[in-house]
Amino acid sequence: MSDFKLDRDWDNVTIRYPEPAVEILDPRFKKYVNTNACIERICTGMRWAEGPAWFGDGRYLLWSDIPNNRQMRWCEESGEVSVFRSPSNYSNGNTRDRQGRLLSCEHGTRRVTRTEHDGTITVLMDSYDGKQLNAPNDIVVHPDDHVWYTDPGYGTLLNYEGNKGVLELPANVYRLNPETGEATVATGELDKPNGLCFSPDNSKLYVSDTGITHNPDCPRVIYVFDVVDNSRLENKRVFCDMGEGLSDGFRCDIDGNIWTSAGWAGEGYDGVHIFTPEGDLIGKIHLPEICANICFGGVKRNRLFMAGSQSIYSLYVETQGATLT
Repeated sequence: MSDFKLDRDWDNVTIRYPEPAVEILDPRFKKYVNTNACIERICTGMRWAEGPAWFGDGRYLLWSDIPNNRQMRWCEESGEVSVFRSPSNYSNGNTRDRQGRLLSCEHGTRRVTRTEHDGTITVLMDSYDGKQLNAPNDIVVHPDDHVWYTDPGYGTLLNYEGNKGVLELPANVYRLNPETGEATVATGELDKPNGLCFSPDNSKLYVSDTGITHNPDCPRVIYVFDVVDNSRLENKRVFCDMGEGLSDGFRCDIDGNIWTSAGWAGEGYDGVHIFTPEGDLIGKIHLPEICANICFGGVKRNRLFMAGSQSIYSLYVETQGATLT
C-alpha cells in the first residue's frame, strides 16, 4: 500500500496549486501534469457512477448511475446536472460511435443498444448462439464501425445493478457488426473481462480482468492483445499488474498511455493510475472514493472525467484522449 496521504479538503472550493492529490511517481509523468489545475468535484449524489462518455457537439458529459437505474448529464457551459434517461435498464458502459450516436451496455435487459439521433433506441445485440447475454459491461468502437464489448455478467449476479438471474454464456469479449448483427467472440480467455480500449493506432486491445471478485486465484491485471486484420485477437499477455486493487475502466491518450480507474484498496491507491505504453506506472490521481471509469473530454479533449463511486470529478491534463481514426 502506498504511504501517500490524501491531503485535500474536497469541500473547500479554493485549492492551493499544485494539486496535492496528483502524485508524480516517475519523471515521465511530469509533462502531463498541469500545475495550475485542480481536481473538481462537479457532481455527487450517485450510488454507483459508471460509463462516462463525452458529447463534444453538445458540450456535455453523460454517465450511468447504475443502482438508481438512470443516465445522468452534466452541461459544461452551465454546470447543470440533469437526468438524461430514466429508467435506463441499469445501463453501465457508454460510448459514441463514429456517427455520434450513444451506445450503451444495459444490465437489466442484458443487451447492447444504440440511441439514434431522433431518440429512438435500437437493440444491437441481446443474445449469442441462441442464449441470452450475461450483462454487457463496457464498450468501445473500432474505426471500421465494429463494436467491441465485454460481457462478464455482474448485472445479473445481484438485483442491485440489474436483475438477478442465471448466466447462460461464458464471460466473453464480443466483436459486433452493428449493421448486420453478426457477432463473434473476440476472446473467451478472461475470467471477468471488464474495461477495454484500443491503442491509438488500433493495433492493440487492452482488457482488464476483474475475476478476483469471484475467483481468488484470478490475477489483478490488465491484459493486452494484438489486433490482427482488425477482427481477431492474438498474443495475449499481461500489460500491467494492478497490485492490491483493480482496474475497472480506462482510456488511452494520444501518446498511448493508459489512464485507468483504480479502486478497492483504500486511501493511497483509489483514483486513477497512469501507465506508459510499456506498462510502467508513472503517476496517480488520488480520489476520496473508488473510481470506476474515466473518459477524456472538453473542447480540446484535455479534460479527464472520472466516475467515482458517488461523484464525478474532472481534471485538466497536458495530453488529449485518443480518438477514432
